[in-house]
Amino acid sequence: MAITLNSGFSMPVIGLGVWRMESQHIKDLILNSIKIGYRHFDCAAKYKNEEEVGMALKEALARGLVKREDLFITTKLWNSDHGHVIEACKDSLKKLQLDYLDLYLFHFPVPTRHTVVGATDSVKGEDGVLDIDTTISLETTWRAMEGLVSMGLVRSIGISNYDCFLTRDCLAYSKIKPALNQIETHPYFQRYSLVKFCQKHGVCVTAHTPLGGATANTELFGSVSCLDDQVLKGLAEKYNKSAAQIALRWGIQRNTVAIPKSSRFERLKENFEVLDFVISKEDMELIRSMDKKHRTNQPAKFWGIDVYA
Repeated sequence: MAITLNSGFSMPVIGLGVWRMESQHIKDLILNSIKIGYRHFDCAAKYKNEEEVGMALKEALARGLVKREDLFITTKLWNSDHGHVIEACKDSLKKLQLDYLDLYLFHFPVPTRHTVVGATDSVKGEDGVLDIDTTISLETTWRAMEGLVSMGLVRSIGISNYDCFLTRDCLAYSKIKPALNQIETHPYFQRYSLVKFCQKHGVCVTAHTPLGGATANTELFGSVSCLDDQVLKGLAEKYNKSAAQIALRWGIQRNTVAIPKSSRFERLKENFEVLDFVISKEDMELIRSMDKKHRTNQPAKFWGIDVYA
């Protein structure tokens, strides 16, 4: 299954996120996921593994496991490179060993002090707070993103971690509309108004934490996983699926794209097998009742400031 972006390009509704994937395992994970059927891979300069992903993709293409035109590769501009968009994009392309990106996103709407292109630093001031650059507007960065499309380096451009207000502003000043907004959303953090606003205005929504981060975010941020909720467990038993598969299928049925991450082959396979069943309307409403407005990914832990405040 795929969803058509406002740029006219198709994007698979299930992808593989490579955040926190260990470099030494990426090659096997990418190759195995392609064999399973994955064609959509979500990367970012900040993940510090674009080179390893690039080597894996190069091998997959060389072995004939997949054709480049059948892949959908996303990566992201880091906060410290807002004033260096072209250079940052070319740096990612070089590491990924690609001629073009299918989708290039702002990682956060937060320009920060620049150091070196591709370094993805998060420099703090003497007060221990992220050094946010107030001289670069998001509109200026977006103009540079639009230039990437004109240059043929990128097919679609989009935003990430934007709320309704910032999305509205981007729609107002953009010549090329954002194709997508990648946000945290899952049964415990449904963000119904933001999702509907984006979809109403032709902006696709991707869930970058479709399972609520599960164990990894619980350990890193002390968050609560929706996969342990009795509602999802009950539905998993009813549909003979896992709680994760129910959460992913729920996201697909609300017309969002999901990019779960896993380092285990059996989980990769399980996460991909969510297109062979349908959750009933009643059960979709039941899942909607689970919403706790619970954000699990909170960068304030590292930045000394709550950028969502």
